[in-house]
Amino acid sequence: MKKKPSSLKAVDFFCSGGGMTNGLIQAGIEVVAGIDNDPICKETYEANNPGAEFILEDVFDLEEKKLAKKLDLKKNDDDLILIGCSPCQFWSIIQTDKTKSEKSKNLLIEFQRFVKYFNPGYVLVENVPGILNRKEESGLKKFVDDLENDSYVVHYDIVNMNDYGVPQARRRFSLIATRLQDVPIKLSPKKKKLTLRDVLGEANGFPKIGPGHVDKSSLQHSTAKLTEINVKRLKKTRKNGGSWLDWADDPELKRKSYRGKDFKDNYGRMSWDKPAPTITTKYISVSNGRFAHPDENRGISVREGATIQTFPKNYEFRTASIASAAKIVGNAVPPAFAKTLGKSIVKAHATRK
Repeated sequence: MKKKPSSLKAVDFFCSGGGMTNGLIQAGIEVVAGIDNDPICKETYEANNPGAEFILEDVFDLEEKKLAKKLDLKKNDDDLILIGCSPCQFWSIIQTDKTKSEKSKNLLIEFQRFVKYFNPGYVLVENVPGILNRKEESGLKKFVDDLENDSYVVHYDIVNMNDYGVPQARRRFSLIATRLQDVPIKLSPKKKKLTLRDVLGEANGFPKIGPGHVDKSSLQHSTAKLTEINVKRLKKTRKNGGSWLDWADDPELKRKSYRGKDFKDNYGRMSWDKPAPTITTKYISVSNGRFAHPDENRGISVREGATIQTFPKNYEFRTASIASAAKIVGNAVPPAFAKTLGKSIVKAHATRK
């Protein structure tokens, strides 16, 4: 007998290229739309998530009533999930210039308008851990307080996504809220924690390539170019986990300036038998973190980063450059974690009294 599909439907705010959307679809949830203000995400989002409409809007300008009419959404719908995984650079603990991300610090507050208006059955939020560390400033405290005042049961924590089928050490703030009081939502960690060896390498379909490789196939196993000095640096970096310390005293290769311990991973190689480091929007650049291949003298490819983020191998990143593709990948909620969230809601929703 064919399993009856879930009655749940979702709207994915700040959807980027569709990581959360794709994971929820895999869990059996209908995602009716994704909303984002970045036009480079549209083609990637719609090509990989059939049935989900990409709405190009800035949430600051989006009106609740217009969204309700456009998507035929009803208030107080027990089957509705609203998702708010807003861009999080402003609240990141990484010490970088926050000027460009200043506007994004209030996105959670804007998302709250829609939660208040629609009063959905479920609310999902994913963000950097810093949003919890500064919960007054980030608006998180008010967000949670308002949910609880509206009779939602709110569960939140800092999770390491490596516990949920993601082969990287990716710590994130995760929140699930429901106003359906009899619905017990619980995330189930995986028994096996994945490492880089489980997903990358020739045995997993990634042929050896060099820096600046252009792959025009659907695999998109393309890499960024490297300067001559960075190629020399990688050649002197110990395989499988080496770092800039391997050539720190070389008069030709050593860096003229080093900005302290916070940048110790720059130019480092990943390790086969450990989870990958957190994939960022700059993961194709070896100078922006521990993003060099464990063995080969290059940075990781677009597809390798996407695989570490658990995007399906057939997920197409339809962008004009590998830098744009990397931005989509790095900003994404890993689909495997999104699927875990979705399955927990589907299971709980089916047990309603």
